[in-house]
Amino acid sequence: MEIVEGSRRSRQEESGRDQGERPRVGHDAPPGAGDPRAGDVGSVGIDPISGYQRFTFGLLTLSEGINFIPVAMGLFGIGEVLASTEESAKRQVLKTALAGLLPTKDDWIRARGALVRGSFLGFLIGALPGGGAIIASFASYAVEKRISKHPEKFGRGAIEGVAGPEAANNAAASGAFIPLFTLGLPSNAATAMIFAALLLHGLRPGPLLFTANPDLVWGVIASMYIGNLMLLALNLPLIGIFVQMLRVPYPVLAPLIVLFCLVGAYSVNNSVVDVWVLISFGILGYFSRKLRFDAAPLILALILGPIMENSLRQSLIASRGDFSVFFGRPISAALLAAALALVLLPALRWGVGLWARRAAVGTRVALP
Repeated sequence: MEIVEGSRRSRQEESGRDQGERPRVGHDAPPGAGDPRAGDVGSVGIDPISGYQRFTFGLLTLSEGINFIPVAMGLFGIGEVLASTEESAKRQVLKTALAGLLPTKDDWIRARGALVRGSFLGFLIGALPGGGAIIASFASYAVEKRISKHPEKFGRGAIEGVAGPEAANNAAASGAFIPLFTLGLPSNAATAMIFAALLLHGLRPGPLLFTANPDLVWGVIASMYIGNLMLLALNLPLIGIFVQMLRVPYPVLAPLIVLFCLVGAYSVNNSVVDVWVLISFGILGYFSRKLRFDAAPLILALILGPIMENSLRQSLIASRGDFSVFFGRPISAALLAAALALVLLPALRWGVGLWARRAAVGTRVALP
């Protein structure tokens, strides 16, 4: 079977001898570094505690906050298209069998760790109230990129960067049923719909659901296995159709991507403001790619920022402004220590690595 394989060679790749001219801002930055004000994007809208509007600039559309969809499409859709316009593309036709499109033995070996880590991480995040497949996918991608020995390959087809987030995405969908069935707490929009459907049928999700309606619970669990098998049976034969997208010339494909992104952003709230948000974050995504900064933490900040702010303020209101509530008990102190370790240890590791690299070339610098 003939397929088209797009092999893109950017100006930097064509002039591989000029590596010193490539922007290395993000390369020399600690993991997860970026604008510390990026999390402020999640604070746009009505204050959930006081009811005041924040950073809305008089626009009613922004009173509900900045939607995740235009931001994600701008960073990873428009930004990718803008960056790709600077690259010279050479598309060549290769002949290969359908079996050549499937993961090889080496791919499975390289992806097995990412599959296990993504499955556990996605299941845990999905089981948390407020978690979901989106958070799990981006968290898994960030973890895999951070622990990888070759993080520069992420975004260029690294199998770990595909296997981990996909495993986390699927595991989070299953884990979301745990708080729904055990506590009666829907963790995302999909489980909220299921929660409402169960209530309409006179069923009350909670601890008693397992004893009162065990057939329903085990039927849902069985449907997960059946659904995955059906997806496997449908997707494998359709690979040959999916790869035909590579036959579309990129000068034709790029405007279509931009068009679909614009239509998708506008359809969220039928607002032009979302289109401007898409364009703004598309430009930001372009410069993030040029400077080699990872845009995924911004998505996580947009999703988790409002949740963290609400939890912080509710805790302070309950404790009457006493910050000792966050470290006065063993569980909260352990969670806070783990969070600080996740932030400080990668930066410390980056600093030691930077010092070692500079010491190797005779330029010894002291860590701040």
